[in-house]
Amino acid sequence: MNSKNTGFNTICTHIGEIEDKQFKGAISPIYLSTSYAFEDVDIKRYPRYFNTPNQEALCKKIARLEKGESSLIFGSGMAAISTTLLAFLRKGDHIVLQRTLYGGTVNLVNEEFSKYGIEYSFVDSQDISGFEEKIKENTKVIYIETPSNPLLTITDIKAISELAKKKGIITMIDNTFASPVNQNPIELGIDIVLHSATKYLGGHSDILAGAVVSSEKNIEQIFHLAKNLGGSLSDFTVWMLERSIKTLGLRVKQQNKNAKKMAKWLEKHEDIEAVYYPGLKSHPDYEIAKKQMKGFGGMLSFELKKGLDASKFQKELKLIKSSMSLAGVESTILSPTLTSHALLTEEEREHQGIKDGLLRFSVGIEEKEDLISDIQQALEKIKILELEH
Repeated sequence: MNSKNTGFNTICTHIGEIEDKQFKGAISPIYLSTSYAFEDVDIKRYPRYFNTPNQEALCKKIARLEKGESSLIFGSGMAAISTTLLAFLRKGDHIVLQRTLYGGTVNLVNEEFSKYGIEYSFVDSQDISGFEEKIKENTKVIYIETPSNPLLTITDIKAISELAKKKGIITMIDNTFASPVNQNPIELGIDIVLHSATKYLGGHSDILAGAVVSSEKNIEQIFHLAKNLGGSLSDFTVWMLERSIKTLGLRVKQQNKNAKKMAKWLEKHEDIEAVYYPGLKSHPDYEIAKKQMKGFGGMLSFELKKGLDASKFQKELKLIKSSMSLAGVESTILSPTLTSHALLTEEEREHQGIKDGLLRFSVGIEEKEDLISDIQQALEKIKILELEH
């Protein structure tokens, strides 16, 4: 199945399968060995070299989904991000980064890059001119994340890629929030695509993994550092991720549908101060999102009206889980201040527009009516509590 016209769900289901030649099972067998033959074989297999049978097969699937030539999988999203960045940056190099990034990425840059003599500049706006102003003679990488975490801001991917190509700069994007279902940055000119595969690629809140997709040349460069850092993934988790991706298209399309409906409902609710979702026409980046995304995603954020306690609201929810991660089939909610962006200072969060009362809502596949009912009852409970006090 090498046709470029192969359907998305077909790719999810069949590309990167391992044929069970012995028993003819319907799913890929799992190879748990950490020791393989080195004589009379074409490939010297070793788990830390990212090339066990299950690792190689899964990489083919992820690369195909993101329309890249090659891929590597890692033990976490941050393992993929840190290894990829360090593979392309040396002492004396400079990187330009969008400021509204995942908190772990920002912390990596702030805490570690100065140790390696790597210079960096954050861009405060998504406007292309902001990125251009930060570019220096020694700039080697531009790094973006769109939609961003947690305010769902949108960066013009094609504009960034065109600017970078003009300057001879490598581009990287964290595509976790969009997933390959909604956005394929390589088609828009981006060089390297990164994922926390823990999120939508996994989709069931039961694995930890990361992925990077790019050209064979770029992946080879990343691999040479990756094998030294040792951030590979166990084959059982690889097998679980391959299984999970089979339903990626089905899951995410339902989450897209639910999230858009929930965003519209929340936007009209009297107890909601603001809703951040790129699929709303009121979103300042709606037109850009519509241009580069096939769907608007299953993530949104919202703020309660002043006087309503966000922490108490979460505790009153019965169906929607207060949970650290996102993108599972179950709906979850959290405070970015206390979780994903807890490593940032209060000033850094304020600069990004992340208020203490902001709630990030990962919309699952449940019926919309049940999600609405849960939010409504929680709001009514905390309003009663406020009146009693």
